[in-house]
Amino acid sequence: MKIAIVLNTSWNIYNFRKGLVTSLMDKGNQVITIAPKDQYTYKLMDLGCRHVPVKMDSRGANPIKDFLLIMELYRIYKKVRPDVILHYTIKPNIYGTIAASMLGIPVINNVCGLGTMFLKDNLVSRVAISLYRIAFRFPKKIFFQNEDDKNLFLKKGIVREKICDLLPGSGINVEDFSPTLHSAKNKQFTFLLISRLIYDKGILEYIEAIAALKKEGIDANFQLLGQIDVNHKRGIPSEIIQQWVETNQVEYLGSTNDVRAFIQNADCIVLPSYREGTPKTLLEAASMQKPIVTTNVPGCNSVVKHGKNGYLCQLKDARDLADKMKLMFSLEPQSRNKMGKFGREYIKQHFDEGIVIEKYHSTITSIN
Repeated sequence: MKIAIVLNTSWNIYNFRKGLVTSLMDKGNQVITIAPKDQYTYKLMDLGCRHVPVKMDSRGANPIKDFLLIMELYRIYKKVRPDVILHYTIKPNIYGTIAASMLGIPVINNVCGLGTMFLKDNLVSRVAISLYRIAFRFPKKIFFQNEDDKNLFLKKGIVREKICDLLPGSGINVEDFSPTLHSAKNKQFTFLLISRLIYDKGILEYIEAIAALKKEGIDANFQLLGQIDVNHKRGIPSEIIQQWVETNQVEYLGSTNDVRAFIQNADCIVLPSYREGTPKTLLEAASMQKPIVTTNVPGCNSVVKHGKNGYLCQLKDARDLADKMKLMFSLEPQSRNKMGKFGREYIKQHFDEGIVIEKYHSTITSIN
């Protein structure tokens, strides 16, 4: 069987779907990855994928470019003729589904998170919802990564409940993210936030919370790891980040292709995000037995159980975030270790990558 996987970056396919890709090929399927070319394209080809590049501006909302994307995907799908197409992220979900529907190719969509457009009620969000309503008439199955996102789509009349199902995010390989990596004990308690550096991840609230904690005399190290995204309309300018570093507000670690050593060397992972699908960062942290402080919002509160493997703070509330970070800092080490162990067991039971892979295998089998 020919199975196409369509996403807005090759990086995303390799880092988040590699397990699914290899499992599909292990069952004798041909996997065609369709995404813009980047440094991870050749890694996908090394796995055995056939790759077809596509031009896709994941951030833009230009009607002409979006129409051209539908046509480009239509031409690719017509030429490749996959038996089924797996779509992820907003543009493939909408425009890829429309293109596939014109060719009668069955699709399985994955709503990986609602993005910033669903955080506001404006023209852009209303247009997006209308486009989702059109496109989501056609999929054979639509996976959501948390109950809140699914219920929102049902409430707005975007989807039919009978084609909806839930997945534990993209899942995680718990063996790859284990707590067994060696790390020396920190001289200072270390908080670490891992994220693209955009406002909607709660970066400003983190900086404000750090200032409050330092004023209270909390002797801790505060770190920030992630890519600066100046092209994103909600991206934090690099000069602001540099100012934080120069004034010793936070230690900026840059970006990395492997977060494991950074997670292992931290005492607590922080993510004050405004909304998520199922955040990979928190899955990785919990799998590596790290306690977490995050916001009580969809996606984040799927991974963290308050008081069990971390603490939930209020949305866009730097003071409450500081309070929860202080609470974590004040815990005895054995209490934090207990949280970490609970988190890893919870991830193994509910978010193991095998759960995601099995659902995709069974769904693909059922529609062909």
